[in-house]
Amino acid sequence: MATNYSSFLCFPFSFVLLLFFFGCSKKVEAINGAKELLGNLHQQTHVITVSSLSPAKVCSTPFKGSEILTSSLKVAHKYGPCSPLKKANTENLHQILLDDQTRVNYINSKISDQSTIETSAVQIPANSGISLGTGNYVVKIGIGTPKQDFTVIFDTGSDLTWIQCQPCAVQCYSQQDPIFNPFKSSTYANISCGTNACKQMQSASGNTQACTTKSTCSYEVAYGDGSYSIGYFARDKLTLSTSSDSFLKFRYGCGQENQGLFGSADGLLGLGRNKMSMVSQTAKKYGKIFSYCLPPRSSSTGYLAFGQQVGSTSKIKYTQLLTDKRGSSFYFLNLTGISVGGKKLGISASVFTTSGTIIDSGTVITRLPPSAYSKLRSRFRQGMSKYPTAPAYSILDTCYNLSGHTTVAVPTIVLRFARRTDLNVDVSGILIQASSTQYCLAFAGNSASTYLGIIGNMQQQTKEVVYNVAVGKLGFGAGACS
Repeated sequence: MATNYSSFLCFPFSFVLLLFFFGCSKKVEAINGAKELLGNLHQQTHVITVSSLSPAKVCSTPFKGSEILTSSLKVAHKYGPCSPLKKANTENLHQILLDDQTRVNYINSKISDQSTIETSAVQIPANSGISLGTGNYVVKIGIGTPKQDFTVIFDTGSDLTWIQCQPCAVQCYSQQDPIFNPFKSSTYANISCGTNACKQMQSASGNTQACTTKSTCSYEVAYGDGSYSIGYFARDKLTLSTSSDSFLKFRYGCGQENQGLFGSADGLLGLGRNKMSMVSQTAKKYGKIFSYCLPPRSSSTGYLAFGQQVGSTSKIKYTQLLTDKRGSSFYFLNLTGISVGGKKLGISASVFTTSGTIIDSGTVITRLPPSAYSKLRSRFRQGMSKYPTAPAYSILDTCYNLSGHTTVAVPTIVLRFARRTDLNVDVSGILIQASSTQYCLAFAGNSASTYLGIIGNMQQQTKEVVYNVAVGKLGFGAGACS
């Protein structure tokens, strides 16, 4: 009987291969397990130097990535060393937080809690939303022919763009640049009463008395901090100062009476969802798409870009934009949950739907429903238990004394939105320095469950935030200006 040597030889060889692959699989499993453990540890904390949280006094090298973006403007914090507003080069956190709370209070005073959130495809009448507190990031734009550059606050919670104009018939506040003289612009024109543009502005602002005594359409906007601007509704040539893009007959406010805490900025650029906003007025060219990246420190710069940016390399994850009849200008999102230190908090989705949530470039500190903030604060305090506490500071109630510490391990915070879109908050948006030794959690709770949740600009820092208003979605990309 012939011996089957091939079967005999294959058996030990196959056995050896089996042992080899079994051993390799165990090693691979162990390696993957170690990677997963390291990944989980990485997701649980940010280990940073305490000095990195302190504001610098010198403007750092500008962010270079924005140079590849077409139709982009440099963004600077109006109180930082990179700000072109030298007269406003003072950062007072106490005052910033007071102004921030005033803005939040004013937003909520304009929002009714009896509304149903619907998809962005639903058309709703324009209503008030242009009268908000002022923001704190500035860009340069050009107005008129020949063009004159102006430093303006950009605000996703406002619609009407306006600048101060001569002859300032009643009053103008002190600003950085020369006040605009409309008589020297060959493309300037007042908008007349009775036109669709005037009626649209009246409807959006609630300024029904704009045409009672004069043939020229007028506007009036009031802000939550008591600031205001009153003047003529006009059109002129708008130019993006860092590109060749320009728009004839751009509608804006030419302010004749202006007063308030604008930090010597020349006016405001409205990026809300109303038909008066720049987003809507430039839709033919930019398709109602814009994006920005807010720098992690006031001593560095970011960008504000318009249109579909070919040069943008960040991997963007999108969530749905919602509309709400309580405020047609606001960008509503579906916040579904929060994770702290790598663990999801036990918060019912109804907590977020009761209040509704917007994302806002002009609010500084993120506001959460009381029960959601309470759970975030509790988990954060657990993660920071080895550091000595410090007294509360203004609206910030969770503070630590980090004197004597060179590095600190800060629990990660992730805001989770519908469609599995996460905002992994940069550490610059988790802790804020209140004094030389005092550092506080940069979140706050609302005083009522029906008050609007607001994703503030600190929690958006370093992210590429993309607004595709045309198709009703908003996305986040990582590390766009870090």
